[in-house]
Amino acid sequence: MNETTTGEESPASDLQSGRLSDFAYSSIKEQLTRGAYKPGHKLPIRSVAEMLNVGATPAREAINRLVFEGALVMVGPKTVIVPHLDLAALYEVTQMRLALEGLATEKGALRATNDVVDKLLALQEKITFSLDEKRYSDALHDNKEFHFTIYRLCEMPHLLSTIEALWLRVGASFHDLYPEFAEAKYGVHNHMAAIEGLVDKDPSAVRAAMENDIRDGYRRLKKAAQERLRR
Repeated sequence: MNETTTGEESPASDLQSGRLSDFAYSSIKEQLTRGAYKPGHKLPIRSVAEMLNVGATPAREAINRLVFEGALVMVGPKTVIVPHLDLAALYEVTQMRLALEGLATEKGALRATNDVVDKLLALQEKITFSLDEKRYSDALHDNKEFHFTIYRLCEMPHLLSTIEALWLRVGASFHDLYPEFAEAKYGVHNHMAAIEGLVDKDPSAVRAAMENDIRDGYRRLKKAAQERLRR
């Protein structure tokens, strides 16, 4: 006798939906850490589903996970946006970044090969070009890769995942760096100092350069947050 259909999803269907949800989550997360969206940007479920070529359910599940993690904020029954970091959150994230990204930098600095240095130089060339052309989203995209090329050298996966969680919170706010940060070339100078430290096999110098990059960025982000409060 044939079994009747209950209308419930099969285990295989559940597994497929879970995989698509994970894919959607990873994709949006990567976009957020690379500054693809500015604070205030809306992420409707339908738009996310279409952009990633997945169904509404995986898109919704991915967005809900990111809301739970604080990377997105629900401001209405069906409205999710990329949030600004307030001053307290910005300070906390920055203090954690200084400690953890500094640690990752120093632990991995001596593992930098000539190929790594060449990759960093090529990335910095792209960043500088994007800044000169005022293509700030492109600059942020490559900036993330520059930093994590150095951090991955530490070969400490748990440390890296924690740093990625911090970038997930702060990535969109990096748009507040510009145009001031681009005009003063703070990041360019710090990145070149980090590369010089890698070439010289000087972990302390590389750590100092990356920490300076974080501090310089924090000063600009703090100023932008204070300006919003006064409006």
